[in-house]
Amino acid sequence: MAKKSKQMRAALEKIDSTKAYSVEEAVALAQETNFAKFDATVEVAYNLNIDVRKADQQIRGAMVLPNGTGKTSRVLVFARGAKAEEAKAAGADFVGEDDLVAKINGGWLDFDVVIATPDMMALVGRLGRVLGPRNLMPNPKTGTVTMDVAKAVEESKGGKITYRADKAGIVQAIIGKVSFNADQLVGNFKAFHDTIVKAKPATAKGTYITSLTITTTQGVGIKVDPNSL
Repeated sequence: MAKKSKQMRAALEKIDSTKAYSVEEAVALAQETNFAKFDATVEVAYNLNIDVRKADQQIRGAMVLPNGTGKTSRVLVFARGAKAEEAKAAGADFVGEDDLVAKINGGWLDFDVVIATPDMMALVGRLGRVLGPRNLMPNPKTGTVTMDVAKAVEESKGGKITYRADKAGIVQAIIGKVSFNADQLVGNFKAFHDTIVKAKPATAKGTYITSLTITTTQGVGIKVDPNSL
């Protein structure tokens, strides 16, 4: 722990906690101060001035990052017949029906994304208690309840992320890996920022983005100036 504390102190010394950096400066600092021994994930967190208790101020959706996430998602698809074959052809890792429900209820969770055709949702609904808390429940808003399973699988494999504002109005998202070059991370950050700005509820008053930070796994949070995006 002493060594990590030393690394954390060194990282903190390079970051001015009172300053909001430009997106380019923040990305460079996040990469420079990362001390994880593995290829750390880079995340952003938006603190939004919204009231998620109001139906028209809930923010939730999905998008495909232009430079991917640096991670290949394991995709599970609930489909039957021709749609099941489409999912397999598109590269889905697991495709099934009742067999997968039984497996998941038995404790198996070795997947990152769940996609379902609309006709399978009555079946998938039985998994609400398992998938819901893990943010894995298929939802039309995130494009994971669809008849176009091939497109959904390809997007999930190719850098699609989902996002959702929590009770406090905070939205967190992955924008890549520390091993990405700076331009790739900045590009992903800007693309996600555009999505969040466009999602601003018409009824939200005052300053929409109250704070914005970027961080790496185990790293230090770095404040970002939203206007630099």
